[in-house]
Amino acid sequence: MKNKAYAVLAALACLLFASSAFADKPVEWQTRLQTAATGIMEEITWFEQYTLWFIIPITLLVLLLLIVVVVKFREGANPVPSRTSHNTLIEVIWTVGPVIVLLFLAIPSFQLLTAQLTPPQNPDLTVKATGNQWYWSYEYAVGENPLSFDSLLMKEEDRASLGKEDKTQYPRLLAVDNEVVVPVGKTVRMLVTAADVIHAFAMPAFGVKIDAVPGRLNETWFKADREGLYYGQCSELCGKDHAYMPIAIRVVAQDKYDAWLAAAASNLGEANKALMASIDGAAKSVDVAANAAQ
Repeated sequence: MKNKAYAVLAALACLLFASSAFADKPVEWQTRLQTAATGIMEEITWFEQYTLWFIIPITLLVLLLLIVVVVKFREGANPVPSRTSHNTLIEVIWTVGPVIVLLFLAIPSFQLLTAQLTPPQNPDLTVKATGNQWYWSYEYAVGENPLSFDSLLMKEEDRASLGKEDKTQYPRLLAVDNEVVVPVGKTVRMLVTAADVIHAFAMPAFGVKIDAVPGRLNETWFKADREGLYYGQCSELCGKDHAYMPIAIRVVAQDKYDAWLAAAASNLGEANKALMASIDGAAKSVDVAANAAQ
């Protein structure tokens, strides 16, 4: 009995710490924001919930006023309309009230916007993303020979060859052939531009969304707090294949990132395979531990 309890604890520990298999993506009938993977996204989630405390009461108040007007001032109940044209108290209320509400909304929103667009002075990694019709190009500012590669939508025949569990992690129209790989817990500065028309680099789980404008270099940042595979998309209508240029960022432990980066300098394909092998090995250890717990 005691051995079984230890096995259960081991399985739970593996599930907690082997988070590389986690994939954050849109789900069917989703009504809320994606699960936050950065501090900025946690603040965005808080602000969204905070604004509901203003939006819902205001909406209900306006609805109530409309009902009162329709019922009380309809022609049948009020054949002789009032000629009142001025009410100082009402005008003061509907002027001062919205100003106060806007102040409660504007102050935290400006603070959040500043935090989103003000990266730390010394980022751990700088990645340049260039939007093209219709794919993304990435360049890592590391060492004397920067790593650069293109990231295109995964072909359907490649996805068809995956197992059922893999298809869940690599969803249709979101999976890519070459993912952006970054270390967990490190500040990543993103330099975003475009080569042809306006695109937009958006990663919902990170709270990142910024335009990619030709001839212009926009800057944003993120620091992922947990490992996993995260999906985003171009969020600016950029042509006929706008829906087919997804973004995939894989967050891994520092040692796995270092190994991937060193291997990618000479062979990106083999580096990706080696990275996936190490992640699959961690996932298999979770399965073994879970089976042992049973």
